Amino acid sequence: INNTDAEGRLVLSDGVAHVTASPSLLPGGGSPDLVVDMATLTGAQMVATGKHFAAVFTNDEETERAAVAAGRRTGDLVHPVPYAPEFHRAEFASKVADCKNSVKDRGNAQVSCAGNFIGENLHPDFEGAWLHIDCAGPAFHADRATGYGVALVLGLLEVEGFAP
Repeated sequence: INNTDAEGRLVLSDGVAHVTASPSLLPGGGSPDLVVDMATLTGAQMVATGKHFAAVFTNDEETERAAVAAGRRTGDLVHPVPYAPEFHRAEFASKVADCKNSVKDRGNAQVSCAGNFIGENLHPDFEGAWLHIDCAGPAFHADRATGYGVALVLGLLEVEGFAP
């Protein structure tokens, strides 16, 4: 742990690791087609996408397009950030542990790096899509929670009333 303020990504990492490594524990016993994690994870999100758009980081272009479309339909706007694990893995290298929990270079797409940290914990056999939503900016307005993300997920899942 090189940054005690970056604890949220540890919890999210445990969650995605558990759900992708233990599909038999899920209802129906199958592996999920889509794993979504969402958090007010980084201040870097607001630098990258502002106060009105959450950042989305995903391993699947179709899921990225669906998230953007769901955001436009529901008003919970999102904007993709670079998904390039090959450029972000080195940020977490450690001489004494499996990895660090925070980047060494704050100028290297921090919001993508934080998402990548979580994605590195998906089970290696997981073949589904994964979507990370960093909603630090749009989750609050004037020191009050906005409820951001509920409509986005309902739209993404095409729940009645939120479907195209």
